[in-house]
Amino acid sequence: MANKEPGLASQAVTLAFDVANGRNALSKLVAPVLFLLDAVLCALVIWKIPYTEIDWKAYMEQVAQYVSGEHDYTAIKGGTGPLVYPAAHVYTYTGLYYLTDEGKDIHLAQQIFAVLYMATLALVMACYSKAKVPPYVFPLLVLSKRLHSVFVLRCFNDCFAAFFLWLAIYLFQRRMWTAGALAYAWGLGIKMSLLLVLPAVGVVLLLGRGFWGSLKCAGLMANLHLAIATPFLQENARGYISKAFEFTRVFFFKWTVNWRFVGEDVFLSKPFSLTLLAMHALVLTGFIASKWLKPTGKPLAAILMPILQLKSPFSDQEERLLAIRVTPEYVMTTILSANVIGLLFARTLHYQFYSLLAWSTPYLLWRSGAHPVVQYGLWAAQEWAWNVFPSTNISSGVVVGVLAITVGMIASRKDEQAAPLAYYTQERKEN
Repeated sequence: MANKEPGLASQAVTLAFDVANGRNALSKLVAPVLFLLDAVLCALVIWKIPYTEIDWKAYMEQVAQYVSGEHDYTAIKGGTGPLVYPAAHVYTYTGLYYLTDEGKDIHLAQQIFAVLYMATLALVMACYSKAKVPPYVFPLLVLSKRLHSVFVLRCFNDCFAAFFLWLAIYLFQRRMWTAGALAYAWGLGIKMSLLLVLPAVGVVLLLGRGFWGSLKCAGLMANLHLAIATPFLQENARGYISKAFEFTRVFFFKWTVNWRFVGEDVFLSKPFSLTLLAMHALVLTGFIASKWLKPTGKPLAAILMPILQLKSPFSDQEERLLAIRVTPEYVMTTILSANVIGLLFARTLHYQFYSLLAWSTPYLLWRSGAHPVVQYGLWAAQEWAWNVFPSTNISSGVVVGVLAITVGMIASRKDEQAAPLAYYTQERKEN
């Protein structure tokens, strides 16, 4: 008796699963279709939803003082307070100042930020594809209400920082180390929140570019920051450094998205701040030692000690072998895990920080090996929590909880054990 052919519904389900998991020719259309739909959505958001003024006017007021000749950071102020971002922010928004009739054409500014959003999304999708992420993850890249709001309804500088972070990842995945380092440096020059991924960028460059090559990249990044800050350093060096990289800033409890559930007294306390800093350092060190340096097959001390003596911890042959192990997946996992660790232990998070988180979570949840239902569930919980305004004890607990679960799942994921570099060196000699 002949086997009964599967019904139309069964065939449709099979086709959907094959497309979602990248096993069908139609899988290649998922990202482009989502991209086009999101472009339409951005246009509808600008058309239908009123713009919300938060920081744009203050940015323009500060830039107006700069273009009028004021280079003393301590003297540049706007409606929301003093200028507290590095020099690349000033230059970036100076461009917007002239493009938008001194900041008066808000509608044009929204259109520019919509283009910025789409450009960033294109980079994100390209990075995901390079890391071989299946199509079923891609809808999570375009469904965030809060992310669209941050870009096209608020025009925050975090959006430019996010763009340059993903541009750096894109370039690192393609082994364009110098260009990637400069892209990252410019993003850091817009907002210092990108400092959260600096340890990961350093490890990626060390393994991908080699010791001396990574030092050259670090030198270029430092020189870029020095060059763009020169007009302000010449006017008031201490003022620029204290404002552009203000680590002692006092945060307002009313704006926190993540730690509202601990209460205002705890939030403002020094012990709480120091605990977060210590936990950040501890978890970061754990990831560096057990995850990010795993391709070297060497303990952290064996790598750190030569570096402190300005010596390469690897031979020339080992550096060549290590560079091969810096895959697109490694670049994504290392940098995005550093980002999420930093956000988990951040002193406070505001809504605009979602531009740095929203596109990190889907990848890390997929990379952790979690079931797709768990991935979508955690993403939905995170999205809900970031859309509660003002934040509540429950929403802030969910924000921290999802971040902690994401970090924990990545930490517990078993990576492939890398063979010691000495094995390949010896094998090559014998052959």
